Amino acid sequence: PEAVPGALAEMAAAQAAGFWLAGCASYELGYVLCAPLRGVLPVERAVPLLQFGVFETPEGDVTLDRGAAELGAFVPDWSFAEYARAFGVLHSEIARGEIYQGNLTFGMSAEWSGSPEGLYARLKARQTAPQGAFVDLGGPVLLSRSPELFFSLDAAGRMVARPMKGTVARGATREEDQARVAWMQGSAKNRAENLMIVDLLRNDMSRISELGSVKVPQLYAVESYATLHQMVSVVEAQMRAGVGIAEVFEALFPCGSITGAPKIRAMQILRGLEAGARGAYCGAIGWIAPGGEMAFNVAIRTVVCFADGTARLHVGGGVVYDSTAEEEYGEALLKARFAALE
Repeated sequence: PEAVPGALAEMAAAQAAGFWLAGCASYELGYVLCAPLRGVLPVERAVPLLQFGVFETPEGDVTLDRGAAELGAFVPDWSFAEYARAFGVLHSEIARGEIYQGNLTFGMSAEWSGSPEGLYARLKARQTAPQGAFVDLGGPVLLSRSPELFFSLDAAGRMVARPMKGTVARGATREEDQARVAWMQGSAKNRAENLMIVDLLRNDMSRISELGSVKVPQLYAVESYATLHQMVSVVEAQMRAGVGIAEVFEALFPCGSITGAPKIRAMQILRGLEAGARGAYCGAIGWIAPGGEMAFNVAIRTVVCFADGTARLHVGGGVVYDSTAEEEYGEALLKARFAALE
């Protein structure tokens, strides 16, 4: 953790020198960037806090070698009973007014074989993911099929975030599918969850934006994927001149959609409930250009492949006062279906 400020400075220097950067920031980087959280940083971490490659120029579209690859069924670390115990504590904190929402997560394990490239190709063929990424910089290989944009920044300083909060499974028929979309858009619970995170991101983005520039041009839209529908909103802002990589991450990271609100208190409570480090999951994968442009996903729907043949995946969801353990555990397992290749 002591090396993080220097690493961020090196990233900024590389960008200023005309290089491109691409890689991953783990969820636990958020503990390092926020003074009240540094004392609870997990000691055992399988993925680096920051891992970025430095490149002269992007190569454009690359076709990954499909190769042979297999991925077994993921087994959750927590049974429903174990999840329900953690849920109960979190729900009590919400009832006491400590937080409004907390994003409770747990890990899952499977075995994999073959090439990571081949496995990524199979995952890609199964489901579209506008923010997908393949990251192999030495160490664990990240196969991200994330649908969620954390933020993008253009050369003129225009920042866009697309927080996702609200999930429902696809219907068996077209009529049922449409009914589920209508239900989610009309659900007071889902709208409240989404709005809480929109407000959190508005606040985070305002820390590095020009006064009065933060806008919400879209609320409660629905995006559809192979196994589920997600509720999405859009937040935009004009970043202040002179804001660098470190300041962006200090203001925004990790994304509020995977912490809860208020962010710091939610992260403190979740640290005491979750079994270990989230790692790449709920961190951010993306790229940074010499001209100031950058884009990062929220690293959900992300499989981490280790050299020993183990694969890890985390899932979770936002818990509010109206939530039930049964619904939230089921929703979390639904989110893992993108990796069901058997």
